[in-house]
Amino acid sequence: MIEAIDVRKSFDAGGETVEALRGVTFRLPSESCTFIVGPSGSGKSTLLYLIGALDRPTSGTIRVEDWDITAMTESEQDAYRRDRVGFVFQSFNLIGNLSAVGNVLLSYIPLGVTPDLRAKAEGLLRQVGLGDRLNHRPNQLSGGQQQRVAVARALIKDPVLILADEPTGNLDRAGGEEIIRLLRDR
Repeated sequence: MIEAIDVRKSFDAGGETVEALRGVTFRLPSESCTFIVGPSGSGKSTLLYLIGALDRPTSGTIRVEDWDITAMTESEQDAYRRDRVGFVFQSFNLIGNLSAVGNVLLSYIPLGVTPDLRAKAEGLLRQVGLGDRLNHRPNQLSGGQQQRVAVARALIKDPVLILADEPTGNLDRAGGEEIIRLLRDR
């Protein structure tokens, strides 16, 4: 379950206050697939960043399952992101000197990558259609292929929550439908 109660987020833009979110309230059931749609600049990405504990709201409360995200310390938020949330960012955030497999395994590199984990990463890349690009670096991949790497990276830890910001923006219709199906079925 995700619950937002009167969530507000303001930014200072050169001395002017910009309200990205104004009193957002909603409740989503667990194991649901929900799409947030709206025009550019309407606060969709901001809301995802707040739910994912990448930023804090100016005011309001956000709960995910039994966790009050807004009351967590920074180290608790770090653990929440690491252990519970899979992100697919609009800009992919791939590391240029890592292969597709390396980018999928990025959060595990400091902890050590086991052969089983590497096999899981390769399997996810095959699932998203990149079985022949496992060792390619981001600059050797198209935008759509980079997006697929980002999706595989979000899924590697079997997250409780997947936050995907325009996960099909660089894919053709068939590829986009395939990725949505993969995300939904997790």
